[in-house]
Amino acid sequence: MGDRDMFSKLRGVYAAALVMGLTYFFVRNTGIAGPLLFAWKGAGVALLAAWCAGASRSFDGWLIAGAMALGALGDVLIETSGLTAGALAFMAGHVLALALYLRNQRPGLTLNQHLGAVLVVPLSVFIAIALVPFQQSVGIAAYTFLVAAMAASAWSSRFPRTRVGMGAMMFLASDLLIFARIGPLARSSPPELLIWPLYFAGQALIASGVVRTLRTADRGTTP
Repeated sequence: MGDRDMFSKLRGVYAAALVMGLTYFFVRNTGIAGPLLFAWKGAGVALLAAWCAGASRSFDGWLIAGAMALGALGDVLIETSGLTAGALAFMAGHVLALALYLRNQRPGLTLNQHLGAVLVVPLSVFIAIALVPFQQSVGIAAYTFLVAAMAASAWSSRFPRTRVGMGAMMFLASDLLIFARIGPLARSSPPELLIWPLYFAGQALIASGVVRTLRTADRGTTP
């Protein structure tokens, strides 16, 4: 089976990931609970990880597959073991994603573009600290530093900004909304409505943008 045929067959895996991720947003409030709901939550990004792994032909491909797999683990651990355990899995995934983006930085960035990306990190950390109680600020700051660095490096990478850059920024925004739900928006409905769609859509865009760019490069053509 040729590479093109294999990639065509993998489209079903990506479509299944979208179905699981989209339906979780609705089924979580239908009375389904316990292991079934936890598995449903993790399935969307786990299938994205499987899609990335199946399409992988390089070390960079395995980096994005690993980042997605750790994201899926984080989704489940948040439900089964708490926010800290889930955050640790996500942080490990952010390290892999950061390594991927730093290996693939966009050539020819101007000084202003570099500065714009770098400023994402302190600004995000400042917002996160302002949103949560003081006793939680150190851990939240450390996590936010890493996810913001991931998003900034994605934005300045060679991967398409309309997918990977935007997806990483959506991931970051989702996390900031989680912190807002801990603090000033604890009794507000917008975080509940936005956190999962921003997160999952961000992951789906990242996976699609990275995999398709790497596949194009493997074929020796321009994206």
